[in-house]
Amino acid sequence: MPKREKQDPIIPRKEHVYLEGPKSRGYELRFAWKVFYELIAAVRKLHFVGPCITVFGSARFKEDNEYYISAREFGKRIAEMGFTTLTGGGPGIMEAANRGAFENNGMSVGCNIKLPFEQVNNKYLHRFMTFEFFFTRKTMLIKYSYAFIIMPGGFGTMDEFFETLTLIQTKTITGFPVVMFGKAFYKELMDAMHDMAVKGTIAEEDLNLVLLTDDVDEGMEHIRKYIQTNYKIKPRKRLWWLFEKR
Repeated sequence: MPKREKQDPIIPRKEHVYLEGPKSRGYELRFAWKVFYELIAAVRKLHFVGPCITVFGSARFKEDNEYYISAREFGKRIAEMGFTTLTGGGPGIMEAANRGAFENNGMSVGCNIKLPFEQVNNKYLHRFMTFEFFFTRKTMLIKYSYAFIIMPGGFGTMDEFFETLTLIQTKTITGFPVVMFGKAFYKELMDAMHDMAVKGTIAEEDLNLVLLTDDVDEGMEHIRKYIQTNYKIKPRKRLWWLFEKR
């Protein structure tokens, strides 16, 4: 079973930075280097975690919530498929999916984010990284995954869902399966997406990019069919001169 890494220290609350217009060239250069460093660090951290399935969802659901229970089952099923469960690394749905994998001998990975509230590493992670920038974090949550499960959530989940969907719709990334779980929760959102198709702002076939379901079995079978048809493993060799360790 994979070993867990030590948890990060508590992240102090950051001061607000107000919009001041263009910054100095030196400031922008330092910012660019910070982004570059975070991306390189993330690639080094996650390059060997194996093929992943990402689970998105709210940080606010508790252990007795029906969606927490379903997310935990998804983590278990992902582990049984031999894939790594990748989440935002926090509590709620993220914890549940990581927990399902962790408790069933699957690899459990989290991409956390520095926030003044709500977002702390859950205890079911074998490997994790804490990000400063949302956009680098989202890149990593998408980069290594072959499927995406969208559990009920708030603004953050919607941001992740629509960015992933846009990348697939525009063929920027492969047409990986997207499973949206919770018919009652997402009814109005799906109605709005159907209305977009009626008004012509998206194509009718774009709606087929998402499977809406209340059934864990149906969701996992949708993912399994895609993976069995399209997935090919490409072994990644560790290079000693890059200090790549297990």
